[in-house]
Amino acid sequence: MKRSTISKIRAMEILDSRGNPTVRVFVELSDGTESCASVPSGASTGENEAVELRDGDNSRYAGKGVIKAVSNVTEIIGPPLIGVDASEQALIDRLMIEMDGTENKSKLGANAILGVSMAVARAAAQSARIPLYQYLGGVGARRLPIPCMNIVNGGQHADNSVDVQEFMAVPIGAPSFHEGLRYVAETFHILKGLLKARGLSTGVGDEGGFAPNFSSNEDAIETIVQAIEKAGYKPGDEIAIALDSAATSFSSGTVGEYDLNRSRAGKMSSNDLIALAGEWIEKYPIVLWEDPLAEADWEGFRQFTANHGKKIEVVGDDIFVTNTRYIARGIKEGTANSALIKLNQIGTVSETIEAVRMCRDAGWRYFLSHRSGETEDPFLADFAVAMDGGHLKTGSACRSERIAKYNRLLEIEQDLGEGALYYW
Repeated sequence: MKRSTISKIRAMEILDSRGNPTVRVFVELSDGTESCASVPSGASTGENEAVELRDGDNSRYAGKGVIKAVSNVTEIIGPPLIGVDASEQALIDRLMIEMDGTENKSKLGANAILGVSMAVARAAAQSARIPLYQYLGGVGARRLPIPCMNIVNGGQHADNSVDVQEFMAVPIGAPSFHEGLRYVAETFHILKGLLKARGLSTGVGDEGGFAPNFSSNEDAIETIVQAIEKAGYKPGDEIAIALDSAATSFSSGTVGEYDLNRSRAGKMSSNDLIALAGEWIEKYPIVLWEDPLAEADWEGFRQFTANHGKKIEVVGDDIFVTNTRYIARGIKEGTANSALIKLNQIGTVSETIEAVRMCRDAGWRYFLSHRSGETEDPFLADFAVAMDGGHLKTGSACRSERIAKYNRLLEIEQDLGEGALYYW
């Protein structure tokens, strides 16, 4: 028996950052290594994402329990993997995909499959006695991502008057990861003071960003610019802004038509949104825009990129769902110039790596991301360094499930020492 073969796999139901059930998987290897991984869950989800399996039993957690997924790990996925070398990540992931037999992992559940995939990767790294980021990314993995910190929440991540889902501060001018994190954390706290001075709420949304009732979406951006300046930084030079419209959430249901009803901005067409974006890009230090159009609006997305893609990074999330089939179409049609990468959108570590590889081969950027329903598991931090994408979004400067990722990145930076890289 090989030193790193799988000897036991089990799972349990835990709670995520929204208090909803999710899956934690434990893996034991023949050499005594023990590891675990916890699976995140999204709120703003694309219709083509891999499916997380929920029990549907309304007597428990309003139907959101994951006992079936836990059972699938223990009774269906685990037994055939006993004796398989944990270092065979692609083989293990392929075996689970074949066990499931569906295109979207709906039989066994992407939450069950991903939990095993992540736990196996971590166990193999521990067994090899190398950091997870180095195990997944190779000995040359040393680039720390720029932390695109979510400092204002709207859309489906908050109950307020803001249509845009995320407003992020991006420390593009910092000399290192730890300094960049300081830049945006300080801006976050200054923003809190500005909101309090205006009598606005300083309560936070799902990802830790403030969620007040601004007078408009543009008011949110202008207030962030004020916070950057008051924190002592230069907007556009030291700290820029990134947006996630999550435009599917305010799509009217007809392709190319939108209703920005939260902010009372009214109904708009794809062309209206593209034109408005052009005004904002000229006026504010925006460097990245995620999901500016809805997931079904491929032509609107393409036109947005044609108009603005030379100035900013245009990121597809719901439209691509970390799936190489949709990313390949986007590359062919010029839909965007970057893809958001989320492990649980596709459901295995190896498939996520393949999505990154496709972006890289096409000359696209790729933006590593958490989910709104997170856990304290810092797997994403190591994964971001391993993938060498250069930027990451993992929430705000509060909520421990977000801070866990930032703190892990600080540890990695310290471990790398002078070898660490940091650049936009």
